[in-house]
Amino acid sequence: MPRFSVIVPAFRVQAYLHACLDSVLAQSFKDYEIVVVDDCSPDACGPIADEYARRDHRVTALHLPRNTGLGPARNAGMGRAAGDYLIFLDGDDTLLPDALQIIADRIDATGEPDVLMYDYARTYWTGRSVRNVLAAHLDESGPERFRLTDRPELLQLLMVVWNKAYRRAFIEAEGFTFPPGYYEDTPWTYPVLMSAGSIAVLDAVCVSYRQRRRGNILSTTSEKHFDVFDQYDRVFAFIDSRPELALWRPVMFRRMLDHFSALFASRDRLPHHSRAAFFRRAAASCRRYRTPGAPVPRRALLRHGLLRLGARRTYQALSGAQRLGGRLRRGSAAVRRAVRGAALRAHYRIQLRLPLRSRDAVFASRGSGGYTGSPAAIEAKVRELVPGVRTAWICRAADAHTVPTGTRHLAPGSFAHWTALARSAYLVNDAAFDRGLVKRRGQVLLQTHEGTPLRTVGTDLLDRPAAARGTDFEQLLRSVDTWDFSLSANPHSTLVRERAYPSAYLTLEYGSPRNDVYHRTGPADVARLRETLGIPAGSTALLYAPTHRDYRRVQRPALDLERLVRVLGPQFVVLARAPRLADPGGHRAPHPRIIDVSGHRSVETLALASDALITDYASLMFDYVNLDRPVVLHLADIEAYEAARGTYFDITAFPPGIVARGQDELFDIFATDHWRGSRSAQLRAAFRARFCPYDDGYAAERVVRRVFLGETDGLPLPVPSTARRTPSALPAQDGAGAGVKS
Repeated sequence: MPRFSVIVPAFRVQAYLHACLDSVLAQSFKDYEIVVVDDCSPDACGPIADEYARRDHRVTALHLPRNTGLGPARNAGMGRAAGDYLIFLDGDDTLLPDALQIIADRIDATGEPDVLMYDYARTYWTGRSVRNVLAAHLDESGPERFRLTDRPELLQLLMVVWNKAYRRAFIEAEGFTFPPGYYEDTPWTYPVLMSAGSIAVLDAVCVSYRQRRRGNILSTTSEKHFDVFDQYDRVFAFIDSRPELALWRPVMFRRMLDHFSALFASRDRLPHHSRAAFFRRAAASCRRYRTPGAPVPRRALLRHGLLRLGARRTYQALSGAQRLGGRLRRGSAAVRRAVRGAALRAHYRIQLRLPLRSRDAVFASRGSGGYTGSPAAIEAKVRELVPGVRTAWICRAADAHTVPTGTRHLAPGSFAHWTALARSAYLVNDAAFDRGLVKRRGQVLLQTHEGTPLRTVGTDLLDRPAAARGTDFEQLLRSVDTWDFSLSANPHSTLVRERAYPSAYLTLEYGSPRNDVYHRTGPADVARLRETLGIPAGSTALLYAPTHRDYRRVQRPALDLERLVRVLGPQFVVLARAPRLADPGGHRAPHPRIIDVSGHRSVETLALASDALITDYASLMFDYVNLDRPVVLHLADIEAYEAARGTYFDITAFPPGIVARGQDELFDIFATDHWRGSRSAQLRAAFRARFCPYDDGYAAERVVRRVFLGETDGLPLPVPSTARRTPSALPAQDGAGAGVKS
């Protein structure tokens, strides 16, 4: 008997059925069967099901003689199912990798509940994936098994059949089946949850819920939407047949009102000629099942009251007034934005005509991010070395707390922001300032860049449209022409950027100021950083920091971190830093030994706190080797990355540490201690000598003395690459974390 029976009804989903079935057959958990129910589909669903059944004995293709609809098709699948648990998957949806393993683990951990509820992510035709906004209701804290009365908030989740696993013995004992017609999930999910003796939750995205651009049955205009009345009749009949469930009647009444209101408000579901009849049927159902007692939001009280009274014209007038009010509010907001924009442009033009403030300096990092990177290191050194300077930092309000006291915070797009850009003598950024910036005579603009380039940048992207993503190269070159100084960490960066960003600026090959901290932080400070991040004493902390993939619309993790920590054992923890635009649907509740640091503002802090780095193509590797700690590269998709983005040299031929081409190979590297062996140390030393020749803790001082103080002689000389340096050491530890540094 298999652990799971995955039931897949199929009707007019030939374009998606392959992906659906492949997502199940690719699962790491193998103890399952698939029952594909061809609901007399007029397309190729039947032949596709037969093809999979011939290829894999776990697949059964069941062909219905006539089209019965989704509910009866699921019933037919249940009739063939032999698994301990039933899982329903629509033919155009998919399971996420390892979903069945995660579900099986949770079922075992919670003592085989009658129902296990898990999460989903909506996946749009553009590739964008968005996790269920009510995922917090699946919090796994508290009792592992419970009844619905203990957590009634679960009813706020999407009431569909495919976000749950059902114990087959429970379903058969209760005699649950699906009714025909639209909204067949309603008289299944509510009765199942209300009568379940035990429920458990899994805070993990297991299903990718495809949002088809066209073709969703429930979004079509049809009188079949009237089936919703029959479905709620079945729900209330079930409650009435079991007196112990009477407490749920007010809740179901409230949810029925909400459902009717949503259907009536949808302008593309009900034919125009049938809207009045629908409203009358809804009012009759409301009068028949009226059971006060469930709380109703104030904004819905009037709507519910009018629905119960059958006051359709008043209801429609109210809805029309609400829509008109919304349009007016949006229109007035647009007018306010336009007026403010015109005022800002006028203000900036006036400020450009006023004298420069020779002691003012404006800094920013990563657009409008928090206080971090080389601009932050330079800003701190400016306040230390330049008398009378007045510095300001451009960042969003959410990052204002990161700006040091004594440094002004400038909100992007504010009048103060544009005043500072117009009148400050010094402008420092590692990205680009606002495209409306007008570079004035006498202003000095320092571009610090973000790290050493491995991947293609600047005008070198002209031949790589997938990576360029609509880059305005003319605007890019206009921005480059405003640079007075371009900071470079090494000769490689100098050669790449002078070609990729052609202009008349002066390159300062001084090292990377953001790396100064790696040479100036003591073991006691590192210990405090580790404690702040929640790294247990004696643990080995691996920083996992992959980079963005240009060839993917949605960023999904290439490494199974939960499997990694299981393989490595309890002495390891992982600091997980996801790439920008990461897919929220690919994550579950944090594992106790996986610390999510994606929102941490300072990657330098994370590097200092870690014992080793796992990355792929991120420029962080060039900085991290300053710490003389192991680096492991996970390059499972290097061919695709090279084709889409391109790199300036073969990282596999000259890596900063051991290279893994796959996940299992990476696990072996850690299991055998190869990650921190002598070969790792040799590779790291060679990489550091080539790419960190000037990183000695004084890069920021060299920049400030040259740019802000005008000194060209007597600058602190960089330590020769052949000299021995003393990077920040890890604190002395007892246990597995000790001795990580080779």
